[in-house]
Amino acid sequence: MPDDPYHRLRSYLDQLPLGFPETPSGLEIKILKKMFSEEEAEAALWVTPFPEEARQIAERTGVALDGLEARLEAMSRKGLLFRFRRRGQTLFQTAPFMIGLYEYSVQRMDRELADLCRRYYEEAYQEELGASNVPGFKVIPIDQRVPADLVLFPHVKVAEEIRAARKIAVAECVCRKEATLTGHNCGSPRETCLSFGVAAEYYIENKIGREIDAEEALAILEQADRAGLVHAGANTRHLSNICNCCPCCCASLKGIVSKGHDKRKYLNALYEAVVDPEACLVCEACSERCPVQAIIVEEIARVDRDRCLGCGLCAGVCPSDALMLKLREDRQEPFRNILEMGLAILEGKRRWNRSPAFGRAARIRNFRSKE
Repeated sequence: MPDDPYHRLRSYLDQLPLGFPETPSGLEIKILKKMFSEEEAEAALWVTPFPEEARQIAERTGVALDGLEARLEAMSRKGLLFRFRRRGQTLFQTAPFMIGLYEYSVQRMDRELADLCRRYYEEAYQEELGASNVPGFKVIPIDQRVPADLVLFPHVKVAEEIRAARKIAVAECVCRKEATLTGHNCGSPRETCLSFGVAAEYYIENKIGREIDAEEALAILEQADRAGLVHAGANTRHLSNICNCCPCCCASLKGIVSKGHDKRKYLNALYEAVVDPEACLVCEACSERCPVQAIIVEEIARVDRDRCLGCGLCAGVCPSDALMLKLREDRQEPFRNILEMGLAILEGKRRWNRSPAFGRAARIRNFRSKE
């Protein structure tokens, strides 16, 4: 394998939970060359998945400290690294391909990059997304779809969490922008990707998205719900983002709808839709609304719970309130944090694919021990 910075960066990114696998066509190298200069690719190798100040990076790598923070800051402004501020410190960390480099490129996405990403998804990244059988996202129904006695659960109090967020940003959906640039426009709203806290600060400072208040965020969520988009966030207890996904453009939903993959590869469904047979009007509004064809209407509507995402979109259009959401008894609770989820994904890759993922997990733990 060539030893230039792009190939070394590709190999490095592939060590992360959602990796960056090699392809026979070299599409992944073309993507990196489109995003990074050679000097930037080299500098990206100095940063770890865990936050460090420029001083710490210099001490660990032997790179000269003079000008390093400005260099890393400039890269982070281009979406090539993640950066956040805490107690007067500026900290930098690796941006994986997804969620990271791909999403942060939304303002710079052009036809060439969109075509490269689309082809890379088909050639390698679809398989990478589902390789661990550990879902990286949880489905988030809006509060109105959840019975009042269930809204007490922390991971479903969406409106409350949004109103409590200290910073909120909205950005274009990079998946739908890519699809539009490559000839498919599904007509769904585009400015729908919400981020909160440090992620929102990053989007706002880098002009990837714009700052909004809680009421506008809730209005965007309601608009997305009316448009039939599935609300999903990182599969952790803390609300860091909400994507609003369509089945024709979203990387995860395409795997379920177009490829016929099990939803558990991508999405953690905490709820399921249930039908009140006495109230069902057999109108088929729910089956037409379901993004994953989980509802069949015969004498009454019937829900295939193995396919059901628990998104609540069906309940939103039922004229007789015959559909409601309930917590799955066999649900898997979201992970405590991103680190726990990342290690589970790496272990899942080792278990299911006998890949070198276990070695990757050990290296990630070693990074953690240096904090």
